[in-house]
Amino acid sequence: MLKREDELLDILQLIHSENVGPVTFYKLIETFGSPSAALSEAQNIRKIRLCPRSWAENELQKAQKTGVKLLAYDDPCYPANLKLIEDHPPLLYVLGESSLLQNENRLAIVGSRHASINGRKTASRIAYELSERGICIVSGMARGIDAAAHKGAMYACDRLGETIAVLGCGVDIIYPTENTDLYHQIAAQGCLISELPLCTMPQSTFFPRRNRIVAALGLGTLVVEATRRSGSLITARLAESFGRRIFAVPGSPADARAEGPNSLLKNGAILVESAADILRVLPKTVLNAPLSKTHPRQKALVFATNDANLTAQTTSSDIKIIDYLNHDGVYVDEIIRLSGLTPAEVALQLLELEMDGRIERQSGHKVALIK
Repeated sequence: MLKREDELLDILQLIHSENVGPVTFYKLIETFGSPSAALSEAQNIRKIRLCPRSWAENELQKAQKTGVKLLAYDDPCYPANLKLIEDHPPLLYVLGESSLLQNENRLAIVGSRHASINGRKTASRIAYELSERGICIVSGMARGIDAAAHKGAMYACDRLGETIAVLGCGVDIIYPTENTDLYHQIAAQGCLISELPLCTMPQSTFFPRRNRIVAALGLGTLVVEATRRSGSLITARLAESFGRRIFAVPGSPADARAEGPNSLLKNGAILVESAADILRVLPKTVLNAPLSKTHPRQKALVFATNDANLTAQTTSSDIKIIDYLNHDGVYVDEIIRLSGLTPAEVALQLLELEMDGRIERQSGHKVALIK
């Protein structure tokens, strides 16, 4: 067995031992010097009951067979900003493009599971606009705002936009099941991560842990629709405690889903109506950073940091692309050619049609009206 595999087994065994969480894990490492040494000493600590080595070996084998990468806290590819929080996961399970974790230009978008149509469209549009400018969108793959943000991000950059989904279950578990297609799309185009063992089913206690990862990964967190007791507000509060920027989309006082964002705005969050409001306050070092080279077909993009540039690229045309669609499927390139619209304008209209449930994506870069 390779030395690195032995080290991963030590980490797996230690972090999944009884009464060993991330904070205790790092205290043991600090005290004894390494996971291997900590394991040797931990068996003498009365409160700790070591996880069987056989379980760790089986877990590593399952990950290797399913194409899941185990990313340890000491790996050079481990996200630098995640390591800044005290209880960062000692081990991340990663499915998909693990290189996305190296793109430090990330922003979290979260919100209500029971989002309005307008809320979902807003989340998708902002995610799309940010993704077009090299920002990787992070969310939790829940129904509602999370799903809309992931979809909007992946529509960008000729449908090569980057997104990271942080799961409150094993990375090999699809939850909710209605997001099955989204799960597979993110696995192919973005990446899915979790700190939980494979085959772990979702539980309510896992989601606050998931939220801290979402909050820590982003340069900031945008909240789109959330009630006062929403987990999205927990994510925002965590992000604030980590020194991240907090953004919120305002809503009607008559809508309970606006209570969360409106309360954040009262307490100093940055009001957001479009991606321009976010780009305007991000550090210049972020906006001038080189874009990810994950996808070889990705076009070189230029950051737009003012309202004029952003508006020029995202203004909708009077031309409606639905007139060019049918039930059998049409190539997106053909829609662009026939309509005379820019790829960005076509992508935004397709995004809205998909959010309305009027079209479906097909293989080969085609879209079709839903019968």
